[in-house]
Amino acid sequence: MSTSSKSDSLLHCVEALQQDAVIAYPTEAVFGLGCDPDSEKAVNTLLAIKKRPAEKGLILIAASYSQLLPYIRDELLTAEQRQRMFSHWPGPVTFVVPSDAPHWLRGKFDTLAVRVSDHPDVQQLCQAFGKPLVSTSANLSGQEPCRNTQEVVAQFGIDFPVLEGLTGGRTNPSEIRNVITGELIRQG
Repeated sequence: MSTSSKSDSLLHCVEALQQDAVIAYPTEAVFGLGCDPDSEKAVNTLLAIKKRPAEKGLILIAASYSQLLPYIRDELLTAEQRQRMFSHWPGPVTFVVPSDAPHWLRGKFDTLAVRVSDHPDVQQLCQAFGKPLVSTSANLSGQEPCRNTQEVVAQFGIDFPVLEGLTGGRTNPSEIRNVITGELIRQG
């Protein structure tokens, strides 16, 4: 893919995010569906596409820890707990942290799952958008997660905004851990 088509798709995706749309983008293992975490309308659209109950909560993916600070209760974390996260970031490990973010992100919990990705396309997208994105696997209910642009188009249609790029080559989704206890919630 040419540099211009890559930058065109980045610009197109950022514009779509600014208009409360849902987009697809490559992550470490699969393509993700993402939207503006501050837009309840966008999050509800994403949940409807996925047929996912809001009570389950969502993951935020970011370019840096500072992008996550408005959504988490950093003051409730110890230096050791922060170090637990930072020793895995940027990278494919998601941590569940205390949060008072809006209910449309947390679901029924007082926590939020967050990750600082090392995927260059995620980094570029979050930096261009200026904040984290909601992140869930790009697939319709009952379908396999998309691993390339062609699969995204097949499941979501030709007009769905997609950030051109390749996944990071991992086979499994991100590991999920509780930052307070260190407990493994989902194997990566």
